[in-house]
Amino acid sequence: MQASILTQVLLPAVLALIMFGMGLSLTKADFTRLLEMPRAIILGLFGQVMLLPALAYATAVAFDLSPELAIGIMILSACPGGTMSNVISHLSRANLALSVSLTGITTLICVSSTPWIIHFSISAFADTQGQAFSLLSTSVGLIFITFLPVLIGIGMRHKYPEIALRLEPRFRKLALAFMIVMIVAIVIQERDTLISTFSQVFWATLTLNIVAITVGVLLGKSFKLPHREQLTLGIEVGIQNASMAILIAITFLKSPAFATAAGVYGLTMYLGAGLLVVYAKLTAPKGNAKLAAN
Repeated sequence: MQASILTQVLLPAVLALIMFGMGLSLTKADFTRLLEMPRAIILGLFGQVMLLPALAYATAVAFDLSPELAIGIMILSACPGGTMSNVISHLSRANLALSVSLTGITTLICVSSTPWIIHFSISAFADTQGQAFSLLSTSVGLIFITFLPVLIGIGMRHKYPEIALRLEPRFRKLALAFMIVMIVAIVIQERDTLISTFSQVFWATLTLNIVAITVGVLLGKSFKLPHREQLTLGIEVGIQNASMAILIAITFLKSPAFATAAGVYGLTMYLGAGLLVVYAKLTAPKGNAKLAAN
Protein backbone atom coordinates (compact mmCIF):
# COMPACT_ATOMS: atom_id res chain seq x y z
CA MET A 1 0.00 0.00 0.00
CA GLN A 2 1.72 3.12 -1.18
CA ALA A 3 0.91 6.50 0.39
CA SER A 4 -2.41 7.55 -1.05
CA ILE A 5 -5.79 9.00 -0.17
CA LEU A 6 -6.67 5.51 1.11
CA THR A 7 -3.77 5.20 3.55
CA GLN A 8 -3.42 8.85 4.51
CA VAL A 9 -7.07 9.93 4.71
CA LEU A 10 -9.64 7.15 4.47
CA LEU A 11 -8.11 4.61 6.87
CA PRO A 12 -7.43 7.18 9.62
CA ALA A 13 -10.93 8.60 9.15
CA VAL A 14 -12.55 5.19 9.57
CA LEU A 15 -10.49 4.45 12.68
CA ALA A 16 -11.43 7.87 14.07
CA LEU A 17 -15.11 6.98 13.56
CA ILE A 18 -14.55 3.69 15.39
CA MET A 19 -12.89 5.51 18.29
CA PHE A 20 -15.80 7.97 18.32
CA GLY A 21 -18.11 4.97 18.60
CA MET A 22 -16.09 3.69 21.53
CA GLY A 23 -16.46 7.09 23.16
CA LEU A 24 -20.24 6.72 22.83
CA SER A 25 -20.01 3.69 25.14
CA LEU A 26 -18.10 5.56 27.86
CA THR A 27 -19.47 7.62 30.73
CA LYS A 28 -17.94 9.66 33.52
CA ALA A 29 -18.36 6.65 35.81
CA ASP A 30 -16.01 4.61 33.62
CA PHE A 31 -13.19 6.98 34.53
CA THR A 32 -14.13 7.67 38.15
CA ARG A 33 -14.24 3.90 38.72
CA LEU A 34 -10.54 4.22 39.53
CA LEU A 35 -11.71 5.47 42.94
CA GLU A 36 -14.10 2.53 43.37
CA MET A 37 -11.74 -0.30 42.36
CA PRO A 38 -8.26 1.25 42.32
CA ARG A 39 -6.35 -2.01 42.70
CA ALA A 40 -8.00 -3.66 39.69
CA ILE A 41 -7.57 -0.57 37.51
CA ILE A 42 -3.92 -0.07 38.48
CA LEU A 43 -3.12 -3.76 37.89
CA GLY A 44 -4.87 -3.64 34.52
CA LEU A 45 -2.94 -0.54 33.46
CA PHE A 46 0.33 -2.11 34.62
CA GLY A 47 -0.42 -5.28 32.68
CA GLN A 48 -1.32 -3.46 29.47
CA VAL A 49 1.16 -0.60 29.43
CA MET A 50 4.20 -2.29 31.03
CA LEU A 51 3.95 -6.09 31.02
CA LEU A 52 2.53 -6.62 27.55
CA PRO A 53 5.30 -4.75 25.66
CA ALA A 54 7.84 -6.70 27.74
CA LEU A 55 6.12 -9.97 26.77
CA ALA A 56 6.05 -8.89 23.12
CA TYR A 57 9.77 -8.11 23.21
CA ALA A 58 10.53 -11.49 24.81
CA THR A 59 8.38 -13.24 22.17
CA ALA A 60 10.15 -11.48 19.31
CA VAL A 61 13.54 -12.52 20.70
CA ALA A 62 12.48 -16.08 21.58
CA PHE A 63 11.09 -16.73 18.07
CA ASP A 64 13.98 -14.86 16.42
CA LEU A 65 11.51 -12.80 14.38
CA SER A 66 12.69 -10.69 11.46
CA PRO A 67 12.96 -6.94 12.14
CA GLU A 68 9.65 -6.28 10.35
CA LEU A 69 7.75 -8.90 12.35
CA ALA A 70 9.45 -7.95 15.64
CA ILE A 71 8.62 -4.27 15.20
CA GLY A 72 5.10 -5.20 14.14
CA ILE A 73 4.47 -7.28 17.25
CA MET A 74 5.80 -4.43 19.42
CA ILE A 75 3.48 -1.94 17.70
CA LEU A 76 0.61 -4.32 18.42
CA SER A 77 1.55 -4.50 22.11
CA ALA A 78 1.29 -0.71 22.29
CA CYS A 79 -2.34 -0.62 21.09
CA PRO A 80 -5.04 -1.11 23.77
CA GLY A 81 -7.85 -3.59 23.31
CA GLY A 82 -10.65 -1.45 21.94
CA THR A 83 -14.27 -2.55 21.72
CA MET A 84 -13.47 -6.22 21.01
CA SER A 85 -12.09 -6.71 24.52
CA ASN A 86 -15.40 -5.41 25.86
CA VAL A 87 -17.35 -7.87 23.70
CA ILE A 88 -15.22 -10.79 24.89
CA SER A 89 -15.61 -9.63 28.52
CA HIS A 90 -19.37 -9.81 28.02
CA LEU A 91 -19.19 -13.30 26.51
CA SER A 92 -16.95 -14.66 29.29
CA ARG A 93 -19.11 -13.11 32.05
CA ALA A 94 -16.15 -11.00 33.19
CA ASN A 95 -16.48 -7.58 34.82
CA LEU A 96 -17.71 -5.55 31.86
CA ALA A 97 -17.62 -2.26 33.74
CA LEU A 98 -13.94 -2.81 34.60
CA SER A 99 -13.22 -3.80 31.00
CA VAL A 100 -14.82 -0.65 29.62
CA SER A 101 -12.99 1.52 32.15
CA LEU A 102 -9.61 -0.02 31.31
CA THR A 103 -10.28 0.32 27.59
CA GLY A 104 -11.17 3.98 27.94
CA ILE A 105 -8.23 4.88 30.18
CA THR A 106 -5.61 2.98 28.19
CA THR A 107 -6.88 4.47 24.94
CA LEU A 108 -6.14 7.92 26.32
CA ILE A 109 -2.78 6.83 27.75
CA CYS A 110 -1.66 5.28 24.45
CA VAL A 111 -1.40 8.74 22.89
CA SER A 112 1.80 9.22 24.87
CA SER A 113 2.95 5.61 25.48
CA THR A 114 2.56 4.15 21.99
CA PRO A 115 5.03 6.47 20.18
CA TRP A 116 7.73 5.69 22.74
CA ILE A 117 7.19 1.93 22.48
CA ILE A 118 7.41 2.19 18.68
CA HIS A 119 10.56 4.31 18.97
CA PHE A 120 12.14 1.71 21.26
CA SER A 121 11.18 -1.21 19.03
CA ILE A 122 12.61 0.43 15.91
CA SER A 123 15.84 1.20 17.77
CA ALA A 124 16.03 -2.36 19.07
CA PHE A 125 15.12 -4.33 15.95
CA ALA A 126 15.63 -2.16 12.83
CA ASP A 127 18.67 -2.74 10.61
CA THR A 128 21.66 -0.41 10.48
CA GLN A 129 19.91 1.80 7.95
CA GLY A 130 17.31 2.68 10.56
CA GLN A 131 13.67 3.47 10.02
CA ALA A 132 12.30 6.98 9.70
CA PHE A 133 10.04 7.69 12.65
CA SER A 134 8.79 10.84 14.27
CA LEU A 135 7.62 10.80 17.86
CA LEU A 136 5.90 14.16 17.39
CA SER A 137 3.97 13.35 14.22
CA THR A 138 2.88 9.96 15.58
CA SER A 139 1.70 11.52 18.85
CA VAL A 140 -0.20 14.24 17.00
CA GLY A 141 -1.71 11.67 14.65
CA LEU A 142 -2.87 9.52 17.58
CA ILE A 143 -4.43 12.57 19.22
CA PHE A 144 -6.53 13.21 16.12
CA ILE A 145 -7.55 9.60 15.39
CA THR A 146 -7.99 8.31 18.96
CA PHE A 147 -7.96 10.92 21.73
CA LEU A 148 -10.21 13.60 20.23
CA PRO A 149 -12.79 11.22 18.69
CA VAL A 150 -13.13 9.40 22.02
CA LEU A 151 -13.60 12.70 23.86
CA ILE A 152 -16.23 13.82 21.33
CA GLY A 153 -18.02 10.49 21.73
CA ILE A 154 -17.98 10.83 25.52
CA GLY A 155 -19.38 14.34 25.20
CA MET A 156 -22.19 13.13 22.95
CA ARG A 157 -22.97 10.25 25.34
CA HIS A 158 -23.25 12.78 28.18
CA LYS A 159 -25.43 15.25 26.28
CA TYR A 160 -27.50 12.89 24.12
CA PRO A 161 -27.46 9.49 25.91
CA GLU A 162 -30.40 7.97 24.02
CA ILE A 163 -28.90 8.76 20.62
CA ALA A 164 -25.48 7.54 21.75
CA LEU A 165 -26.85 4.22 22.99
CA ARG A 166 -28.69 3.72 19.70
CA LEU A 167 -25.63 4.49 17.56
CA GLU A 168 -22.92 2.70 19.55
CA PRO A 169 -23.73 -0.89 18.39
CA ARG A 170 -23.41 0.25 14.77
CA PHE A 171 -19.91 1.56 15.38
CA ARG A 172 -19.02 -1.71 17.11
CA LYS A 173 -20.03 -3.59 13.96
CA LEU A 174 -17.99 -1.12 11.92
CA ALA A 175 -14.96 -1.90 14.11
CA LEU A 176 -15.25 -5.62 13.41
CA ALA A 177 -15.80 -5.10 9.68
CA PHE A 178 -12.86 -2.69 9.49
CA MET A 179 -10.52 -5.17 11.17
CA ILE A 180 -11.59 -7.95 8.80
CA VAL A 181 -11.00 -5.71 5.77
CA MET A 182 -7.58 -4.67 7.11
CA ILE A 183 -6.53 -8.27 7.71
CA VAL A 184 -7.63 -9.31 4.21
CA ALA A 185 -5.78 -6.33 2.70
CA ILE A 186 -2.59 -7.21 4.57
CA VAL A 187 -2.84 -10.86 3.52
CA ILE A 188 -3.10 -9.78 -0.12
CA GLN A 189 -0.41 -7.09 0.10
CA GLU A 190 2.09 -9.18 2.08
CA ARG A 191 1.16 -12.64 0.80
CA ASP A 192 4.76 -13.53 -0.15
CA THR A 193 6.01 -12.64 3.32
CA LEU A 194 3.12 -14.48 4.93
CA ILE A 195 3.72 -17.63 2.89
CA SER A 196 7.38 -17.73 3.90
CA THR A 197 6.91 -16.80 7.56
CA PHE A 198 3.35 -17.83 8.42
CA SER A 199 4.28 -20.75 10.65
CA GLN A 200 6.70 -18.61 12.63
CA VAL A 201 4.48 -15.54 12.99
CA PHE A 202 1.39 -17.67 13.71
CA TRP A 203 3.01 -19.47 16.62
CA ALA A 204 4.65 -16.26 17.86
CA THR A 205 1.38 -14.32 17.94
CA LEU A 206 -0.59 -17.23 19.39
CA THR A 207 2.04 -17.71 22.09
CA LEU A 208 2.00 -14.00 22.92
CA ASN A 209 -1.79 -14.01 23.12
CA ILE A 210 -2.07 -17.06 25.39
CA VAL A 211 0.83 -15.98 27.62
CA ALA A 212 -0.56 -12.43 27.90
CA ILE A 213 -4.03 -13.69 28.82
CA THR A 214 -2.54 -16.09 31.37
CA VAL A 215 -0.34 -13.39 32.89
CA GLY A 216 -3.35 -11.08 33.19
CA VAL A 217 -5.38 -13.74 35.00
CA LEU A 218 -2.48 -14.63 37.30
CA LEU A 219 -1.87 -10.95 38.02
CA GLY A 220 -5.41 -10.65 39.31
CA LYS A 221 -5.19 -13.96 41.17
CA SER A 222 -1.91 -13.03 42.89
CA PHE A 223 -3.52 -9.87 44.26
CA LYS A 224 -6.64 -11.81 45.30
CA LEU A 225 -9.06 -9.99 43.02
CA PRO A 226 -12.52 -11.51 42.54
CA HIS A 227 -12.84 -14.18 39.84
CA ARG A 228 -14.62 -11.92 37.34
CA GLU A 229 -11.94 -9.26 37.68
CA GLN A 230 -9.20 -11.85 37.12
CA LEU A 231 -10.88 -12.78 33.85
CA THR A 232 -11.15 -9.11 32.90
CA LEU A 233 -7.43 -8.53 33.40
CA GLY A 234 -6.69 -11.58 31.25
CA ILE A 235 -8.85 -10.19 28.46
CA GLU A 236 -7.54 -6.63 28.68
CA VAL A 237 -3.88 -7.70 28.68
CA GLY A 238 -4.33 -10.32 25.96
CA ILE A 239 -6.73 -8.67 23.48
CA GLN A 240 -5.19 -5.86 21.44
CA ASN A 241 -6.49 -3.41 18.85
CA ALA A 242 -5.12 -5.02 15.68
CA SER A 243 -6.83 -2.42 13.50
CA MET A 244 -4.97 0.43 15.18
CA ALA A 245 -1.66 -1.42 14.91
CA ILE A 246 -2.22 -2.03 11.20
CA LEU A 247 -3.13 1.60 10.61
CA ILE A 248 -0.05 2.86 12.49
CA ALA A 249 2.17 0.60 10.39
CA ILE A 250 0.62 1.64 7.10
CA THR A 251 -0.19 5.31 7.67
CA PHE A 252 2.42 6.58 10.13
CA LEU A 253 5.36 4.28 9.38
CA LYS A 254 4.42 3.63 5.73
CA SER A 255 5.46 0.00 6.05
CA PRO A 256 2.81 -2.66 5.39
CA ALA A 257 5.40 -5.28 6.38
CA PHE A 258 5.12 -4.04 9.97
CA ALA A 259 1.39 -4.75 9.82
CA THR A 260 1.78 -8.46 9.11
CA ALA A 261 2.14 -9.50 12.75
CA ALA A 262 -0.90 -7.44 13.73
CA GLY A 263 -2.94 -8.99 10.92
CA VAL A 264 -2.13 -12.52 12.07
CA TYR A 265 -2.70 -11.56 15.72
CA GLY A 266 -6.12 -10.23 14.75
CA LEU A 267 -7.00 -13.86 13.99
CA THR A 268 -5.05 -15.76 16.65
CA MET A 269 -6.30 -13.62 19.52
CA TYR A 270 -9.73 -15.18 19.11
CA LEU A 271 -8.22 -18.62 19.76
CA GLY A 272 -6.82 -17.46 23.08
CA ALA A 273 -10.05 -15.62 23.86
CA GLY A 274 -12.04 -18.78 23.12
CA LEU A 275 -9.90 -20.75 25.56
CA LEU A 276 -10.49 -18.06 28.17
CA VAL A 277 -14.25 -18.22 27.68
CA VAL A 278 -14.10 -21.99 28.23
CA TYR A 279 -11.91 -21.44 31.32
CA ALA A 280 -14.39 -18.87 32.61
CA LYS A 281 -17.28 -21.32 32.35
CA LEU A 282 -15.32 -24.16 34.00
CA THR A 283 -14.05 -22.05 36.89
CA ALA A 284 -17.11 -19.90 37.55
CA PRO A 285 -17.96 -19.76 41.27
CA LYS A 286 -20.75 -22.16 42.19
CA GLY A 287 -23.15 -19.33 42.85
CA ASN A 288 -22.64 -18.11 39.26
CA ALA A 289 -22.32 -21.49 37.56
CA LYS A 290 -25.82 -21.36 36.10
CA LEU A 291 -25.23 -17.84 34.81
CA ALA A 292 -21.89 -18.79 33.23
CA ALA A 293 -23.48 -21.76 31.49
CA ASN A 294 -25.96 -19.54 29.64
